[in-house]
Amino acid sequence: MKNSQINALVKIAETGSIRAAARQMNLSQSALTRAMRELEEDIGAELIMRSYRGVTFTPAGHAVLKRARLILETIDRAKDEVRQITGGSGAKVTIGVTPVIATTLLPLIYRQFVQTMPDAELTLSEGLLTGIVPELLEGRLDFGVAIATQEELPQELVFNPLFDIDCCVAGRKGHPLSGQTDWTTLANGRWILNLTPGSSASYLLSWLDQQGLPRPERLVKCSSTLLMLEMMRRTDLIGFGPSLVLKDSLASAGLDTFDMEPVPPQISLGIVRVRGVPITPAAQFLETLFFRQAAS
Repeated sequence: MKNSQINALVKIAETGSIRAAARQMNLSQSALTRAMRELEEDIGAELIMRSYRGVTFTPAGHAVLKRARLILETIDRAKDEVRQITGGSGAKVTIGVTPVIATTLLPLIYRQFVQTMPDAELTLSEGLLTGIVPELLEGRLDFGVAIATQEELPQELVFNPLFDIDCCVAGRKGHPLSGQTDWTTLANGRWILNLTPGSSASYLLSWLDQQGLPRPERLVKCSSTLLMLEMMRRTDLIGFGPSLVLKDSLASAGLDTFDMEPVPPQISLGIVRVRGVPITPAAQFLETLFFRQAAS
């Protein structure tokens, strides 16, 4: 597999056609087509299917494309690492973070990071585990910080715990059910939950099933933490999430937590990385800051 073939495969995926990809790469269409056929012969499988509408990727093509993107991103990070080692500027770090990090470690870590590396370019991508995993596998993130367990991750990824966090139920101040502590009673209310796999609410529902407790039936599904908090503040919708968010003086303004019994177990927050793939010195420094602050 040649570097030019890897670039061509990714460019075809980005543009949707061989013609458009050839134009952007300043190649003839026949030359790019020949490069793809040579790649398919080398791989031993058909990667793309051609039609008058453009190209579509076969299952084998999608698998190779994922690796191709990771290869290109790794090469870019290697160049970035060399620039950093030789004293050049241009350090870039991109991480995916769960919203709970913004109310805990991230502000202090950010201040420490820019104090040491003031010229580094830091990109923060908000997301839960289901969004962080594909970004990591395609090399778009240096690492992720998410609620997870090693068992639920693909084999290519490794999870290093930072700390365990408590979760709780909350609603607006003066909520008619705010004095309730019984899960069965509360399940009859109206809820708003982020049910994305890997979210705290997805762990809650699994725990309720294990305990033989009823799930909320009248439910608004919401994938945005900000939207969920605003709806909780302004309606009688009940929410569930990390206590670090729902008890934070700024994030939880206008909300009260409910003292439920029994209490759901803690969930683990940690660093998710691609197994065996080195990261740049700038990303390594940022990761180290997360572990230092978690330990303290």
